[in-house]
Amino acid sequence: MKIFRHYDNLPPTARGAVVALGNFDGIHKGHQAVIGRAAGDAKAAGATLGLLTFEPHPRSVFRPADPPFRLTPFRSKAILLCGIGVDLLFVLRFNQALAARSAEDFVRDVLVGGLGIGTAVVGYDFVFGNGRRGTAALLAEMGRELGFAVSIVAPAGEGAELYSSTRIRSLLQSGAPREAAALLGRDWQIHGRVEHGDERGRTIGFPTANLHLADYLRPAAGVYAVRAGFDRPGADPGGTWYAGVANFGTRPTFAGTDLRLEVHLFDFAGDLYGAELAVALHAYLRGEIRFPGLDALRAQIAADAAEARRLLATTHAA
Repeated sequence: MKIFRHYDNLPPTARGAVVALGNFDGIHKGHQAVIGRAAGDAKAAGATLGLLTFEPHPRSVFRPADPPFRLTPFRSKAILLCGIGVDLLFVLRFNQALAARSAEDFVRDVLVGGLGIGTAVVGYDFVFGNGRRGTAALLAEMGRELGFAVSIVAPAGEGAELYSSTRIRSLLQSGAPREAAALLGRDWQIHGRVEHGDERGRTIGFPTANLHLADYLRPAAGVYAVRAGFDRPGADPGGTWYAGVANFGTRPTFAGTDLRLEVHLFDFAGDLYGAELAVALHAYLRGEIRFPGLDALRAQIAADAAEARRLLATTHAA
């Protein structure tokens, strides 16, 4: 997959693609339907499959004081998109200047003048341009005027519930990763570099890899059954995944204050410091609590690990 952080002076091989447009935070089943339609259109036209998105997420620009909310920060998104066959990823820097552009100017300058787009593929609720005035209907109208095709993907969901990043965030924050996975089409993953921690885990028989969450959404504090794999382009869903148990929280037994994701991998031996890991939250086991001492903590971790092994043994990797 080739990544372009601009839309002007593109090489001829990057122009004329079938391009899915959107923020695609989460790349959930609804997003996958849009990308799948684009893939089908690209195959039918003998064209390249592209995706155009925005960084940072527009919500970060308009509401900078909001707590972290991203389901898939850029690096994670790029890895997932590479894994599902996107050929070209166009990443436009979202700032006040881009936000101020009219929908019509965006279509003419970016999609037509820059990308030379062959087909635009969008969800039914796609909006763009100053004041969010651009809609899928306006895009289709301009496509007819300027000579590119537009595919509009209908709402998708399970039963009466539409696939939604907002809904997925709510489920993760309430300790329901399995329900979130049903909307995502996979376990939700956190990607990050393993950092040095307090190294208390190894003193009680459960060494952990510590990950900082950066601008990820904060899930419910507590203990999870997880799988972890080495994070690299093309490694999802292939490669080796290790079962494990993880704690996300402040470590109240040790009077901790900062939020950390601490992951203990079963049946793994090796130095993980500095490694990039993808950690998939499979099931929520319990909330985070303060223990009276190390013996009680050690016993509970052993019980958590046994339960995590049991749950993970019945399901396939993320």
